[in-house]
Amino acid sequence: MKIRRKYTVKGICPYKDTVFKKIRSEIRNPDGSIIFELNDVEVPVKWSQVATDIIAQKYFRKAGISQHLKKIREPNVPYWLSKSIPDKNKLEKLDKKEKYVGEKSSKQVFDRIAGTWTYWGWKGGYFDKEDDALSFFDEIRFILCQQMAAPNSPQWFNTGLNWAYGIDGPPQGHYYVDHKSGKLSLSETAYEHPQPHACFIQSVSDDLVNDGGIMNLWTKEARLFKYGSGTGSNFSNLRGDGENLSGGGKSSGLMSFLRIGDRSAGAIKSGGTTRRAAKMVVVDVDHPDIEEFVNWKVKEEQKVASIVVGSKICAKHLKNVMDACWNNELIDENRFNVKKNSVLKEKIKNAKRALVPDNYIDRIIQFAKQGFKKIEFPTYNTDWDSEAYLTVSGQNSNNSIRVTNDFLESVTKNKDWSLIRRTDGKIHKTINAKDLWDKIGYAAWSCADPGIQYDTTINEWHTCPNSGRINASNPCSEYMFLDNTACNLASVNLIEFLDEKGNFEIEQFKHVVRLFTIALEISVTMAQFPSKEIAELSYEFRTLGLGFANIGGLLMKQGYGYDSVEGRSICGAISSLMTGESYNTSSEMAKELGAFNNFKKNEIEMIKVISNHRKASFGEKRNYEKLTILPVPLIKEECPDKNLIQAARNCWDDTLKNGKKYGFRNAQTTVVAPTGTIGLVMDCDTTGIEPDFSIVKFKKLAGGGYFKIINRIIPFTLKKLGYSQFQIDEIIKYAIGHATLNECKTINNKTLKEKGFTEEIIKKIEESLRNAFDIKFAFNKYVIGEEFCIKNLKLNPNDLNDISFDMLRHLGFTNSEIEEANVFCCGSMSLEDAPHLKKDHLPIFDCANPCGKNGKR
Repeated sequence: MKIRRKYTVKGICPYKDTVFKKIRSEIRNPDGSIIFELNDVEVPVKWSQVATDIIAQKYFRKAGISQHLKKIREPNVPYWLSKSIPDKNKLEKLDKKEKYVGEKSSKQVFDRIAGTWTYWGWKGGYFDKEDDALSFFDEIRFILCQQMAAPNSPQWFNTGLNWAYGIDGPPQGHYYVDHKSGKLSLSETAYEHPQPHACFIQSVSDDLVNDGGIMNLWTKEARLFKYGSGTGSNFSNLRGDGENLSGGGKSSGLMSFLRIGDRSAGAIKSGGTTRRAAKMVVVDVDHPDIEEFVNWKVKEEQKVASIVVGSKICAKHLKNVMDACWNNELIDENRFNVKKNSVLKEKIKNAKRALVPDNYIDRIIQFAKQGFKKIEFPTYNTDWDSEAYLTVSGQNSNNSIRVTNDFLESVTKNKDWSLIRRTDGKIHKTINAKDLWDKIGYAAWSCADPGIQYDTTINEWHTCPNSGRINASNPCSEYMFLDNTACNLASVNLIEFLDEKGNFEIEQFKHVVRLFTIALEISVTMAQFPSKEIAELSYEFRTLGLGFANIGGLLMKQGYGYDSVEGRSICGAISSLMTGESYNTSSEMAKELGAFNNFKKNEIEMIKVISNHRKASFGEKRNYEKLTILPVPLIKEECPDKNLIQAARNCWDDTLKNGKKYGFRNAQTTVVAPTGTIGLVMDCDTTGIEPDFSIVKFKKLAGGGYFKIINRIIPFTLKKLGYSQFQIDEIIKYAIGHATLNECKTINNKTLKEKGFTEEIIKKIEESLRNAFDIKFAFNKYVIGEEFCIKNLKLNPNDLNDISFDMLRHLGFTNSEIEEANVFCCGSMSLEDAPHLKKDHLPIFDCANPCGKNGKR
């Protein structure tokens, strides 16, 4: 294939015009303790501290890189593209501690990922000439460096460790298909064939210990989690609770095994780092245990609430009982006697009213008799990573229910719905469809699970139905394909394709889409997989997952509301262009390398899907092939960027024509992923396809702590909308505040001095206010000092320890005065009611949630 250059020049380093900086990366716990630190991390100057921390903590190889490397010559591989291995002769001259190090420069990461893709691309025959391989290498490095696109996390973790550094290890039970012979082989090393795929779908059969069975699945999941990938399975083959077993007895049901899988996933850190294991559990809506599955997380959330509240109630009352044993004038055994100690008697009554167990109350008194005066009773909180959540089940997976059009029709018509036994296909139970739908809705509202997957629609858009149904998805539901297949992802950062005037650069976008489609396809060639079945089918179908991030930021910068006709049309047009260009590139690769192995078997159906995509891009409202639910088409008149619509249509014309002529190299090419961690490494203002979360954010500083900033796109957008610099400054100050009480009308230096504050104390308060959420956080004993509060301000020590104590209110300031000062100093955290801002412009800045305390939109 020919690879043209758009961002680089032959013979010139792609980093030449990029200024780099060396910066400290540090990540702290809320209590200030350091959990990660690395000095002199080299990243481009434009990269934020957050992006720096992500690449340094998550993606840098921490150890095992030889201080001295040398290239090894390989037949028919250009020397510059050859693998590197440790130079043992030079290493012998170094001390043991100096021989091996970790990555410290982002350039190392860009080089190893881009270099590995180029190396395997060369070996797989993807490039016409050496110049094309070098162009690909340079262009990819530039794109990664400039945060224009990024592959999924497993690529950052694993890709290039062997090619760039000669790192390897014992095999982990993976398989790969040799790209030349097509032969399935067991991997002999850990990294020669990396695991670049993030998204897996695995089948599970109604079998306990054999291959493809339940316990076998936990092993394959563990192998995936270890290398930073996620997996999903449809568990509907498992028989329901009470169904007969072949050897006699009754099955313990679906849920008992899901709890085991949940514990297994919870014990593994994804990629060996602090990422949680990513897992999807899918169950069909007609499974006998569907009701228990729907309510699983609801009940577990209730358990967490009980643990948290119960622990605090017990801690409070047991402390009171212990105190009552000692805080009195009684002597000897009388102080422990309920009949003699009236205070103790009252505290025990209060504890029993609060349902504290009797044995715990008795135990406290026994401890007191032994001379103990304090008791520690651990309390818990509702943090998702807390011990309370670790105690309950169901916290390590996303749960989804597979619904069919038949079920949805039964809901709308208030019909009965049958739950089907898995052993004999007979009816287990008949329930009302609408009642089940209500339970699903309540559960989703209560704990954000389960999600819904529309089985009928998904399978009507399936490109390979003759090879099997789509039953499940990966953990985030963007990848839907056959069981025992995998998908490696990448996302394009859309905002990097806006020019200085806010216009979308179509040709640059298509260029990056083409290159990354090739990169993801090459990743299939080089990859190893956790099982024979996944290795074979992923090689056969070659599914890819190219997507985008930052659509919310792009729309805001262009001046369109996320929830608007224009916004949806721009998003649809970009999605159409990306998918069309990616499939067109896939067809181009099919011309050179051949279509995926199962294309002929599914040719009619895949061309049908491509044709339906094309019809949607041309705005057709009917005449689709074999679709029950018609897509929302692109309407040219609704899109502000007519060039974008035309580019998408031209692209689909080419794609359909070339697909019919050459077929496709990949059964699927695009998805839209949530783009979480890689969204951060690209400094995306918004992830995936989502709107912005909030107008004001708190960004982490290199030395610890945080600073408050407004969405960096907002000033640009306000200027584009015609606001003056003075108006823009006023609007931004309204949102993030002045960070000082100077010139505030209600609470300021003068009014504080009148209340007894000194210059020294006011200075401490001002320093604390710079990044405060609320001015009340600056008025407490920790900032002001307990001694000053008691002696100078005459405050009660007990009040100072009360979390609900409002010092400003106690000192005589009214609620309205405090609120006005709070907005002046800390900002409203919203643009609603901002000075100068026209109401017609508010929708442009709408976020996922109401912003600030008083936000309504």
